[in-house]
Amino acid sequence: MAAVSANKLELLQIADAVAREKTIDRSIVIAAMEDAIAKAARARYGSETDVHAEIHPKTGQLQLTRHMLVVEQVENAANQISLKDAQRANPGAQIGDTIADTLPPLEYGRISAQSAKQVIVQKVREAERDRQYQEFKDRIGDIVNGIVKRVEYGSVIVDLGRGEAVVRRDEMLPREVFRNGDRVRAYIFDVRRETRGPQIFLSRTHPQFMVKLFAQEVPEIYDGIVEIKAVARDPGSRAKIGVISRDSSVDPVGACVGMRGSRVQAVVNELQGEKIDIIPWSPDIATFVVNALAPAEVAKVVIDEDRERIEVVVPDTNNQLSLAIGRRGQNVRLASQLTGWDIDILTEQEESERRQADFENATRMFMETLNVDEVVGQLLASEGFTSVEELTLVDPRELAVIEGFDDDTAGELQSRAREYLEQLEAELENKRKELGVDDALKAVPGVTSKMLVKLGENEVKNVEDLAGCATDDLVGWTERKDGEAVKHAGYFDGIEISREDAETMIMQARLIAGWITEADLAKPAEATAEDQPA
Repeated sequence: MAAVSANKLELLQIADAVAREKTIDRSIVIAAMEDAIAKAARARYGSETDVHAEIHPKTGQLQLTRHMLVVEQVENAANQISLKDAQRANPGAQIGDTIADTLPPLEYGRISAQSAKQVIVQKVREAERDRQYQEFKDRIGDIVNGIVKRVEYGSVIVDLGRGEAVVRRDEMLPREVFRNGDRVRAYIFDVRRETRGPQIFLSRTHPQFMVKLFAQEVPEIYDGIVEIKAVARDPGSRAKIGVISRDSSVDPVGACVGMRGSRVQAVVNELQGEKIDIIPWSPDIATFVVNALAPAEVAKVVIDEDRERIEVVVPDTNNQLSLAIGRRGQNVRLASQLTGWDIDILTEQEESERRQADFENATRMFMETLNVDEVVGQLLASEGFTSVEELTLVDPRELAVIEGFDDDTAGELQSRAREYLEQLEAELENKRKELGVDDALKAVPGVTSKMLVKLGENEVKNVEDLAGCATDDLVGWTERKDGEAVKHAGYFDGIEISREDAETMIMQARLIAGWITEADLAKPAEATAEDQPA
């Protein structure tokens, strides 16, 4: 009896030791043991026998039972029992109930013990992986410290104490080398549950790594007085951060720099000497872009909100163009990433030459389309007119007040403009028909004759074809390769149209095609209204 008690006690001691070592719940280890013992018992009593093992969590008492399903007609004697036989053991038994028979204890051989051990190891490993995933999945966005365990194919495996993480080669700073035993500080940017266990991915190049480092060094950021609104990094080389203060008495740039640069220097040292420009953030995009391009001076800013593009004019003197662009385009590239806008940089001379070219092109266009002389074309261009359509939409009195014009001249110009547009419309209509574009496409709100021709040239010939398009198909898209913006043209290349208008056009085509209903169209608008603060 004493020997049996010792075995019972030993089971619980093993469970406690494994639970402590693997930092998992003791009940999980006991459940794994129960599964292992049940598996070994099934090898003795038959694989179809429904054997259950139960270990009492306090005494360690092991109980083996065989579960039998009560059925009307027995088809498998290993796990089924007739209602008549079941009622002998339990008079209240009904069909569908389960009867549990106690089985005698087993003596386990070497093979059974080995099999049980494999089950326990597997269950404990699964529980350990689950514990690790649950622990780290909510820590995405944290900075962790670890020790390099090994280096594999350029990636660094880091021991975090309660788990292993990996820093891939592309998530390390350039020319950064780690050896076994080195301490590493990095940012958790992803945790995935994979077949070989949870994978914790660390990064030292992620923009948010810099944000978290500043939060550790700058109390005002940690307390929420100073906020980092935007970050752009060229890892290991240069970075820009946009900061704003919620307290007018606190200078956000000064708080991040610290006394004699001590705070920013601590971040720079952690990032292997990466230079950091700290810039005052502004809700006014023009002001923010000017700040972001420092140390270059900016003479003028021209904003194109529809295309999220901004044109920056710098003085011709003091090499300002080189300063604004930066070495290998780094300064303007980081400023563009920081603001989220495409930035074009011109010198004052280049801008002047371009404006002159635009003026000459507009003059020539008016001369050709309206059949007027150069003086009239120049007068229209100098007044800011850039298209024939604008002439037809403007009040005739605005044309009549131009120096050298009168009411008759204004009337004649608008008459010629209308004739030209009617002729152009007729040509586009013939072209549309030649391309085989359905008349029904003209009913889609926002679609012009010029757009219909462009659609036909790109094999979009009916409402269903347009309904199946994506916004990028119509207006194009931009992707970044090696830090440079690469533009891909859409079907409407050369036509001024915003992404929002293109998206609305596609949704209207889907409505006409019967793919969606008016209620579907209203849902996004309702959701937007609900999201607005009261």
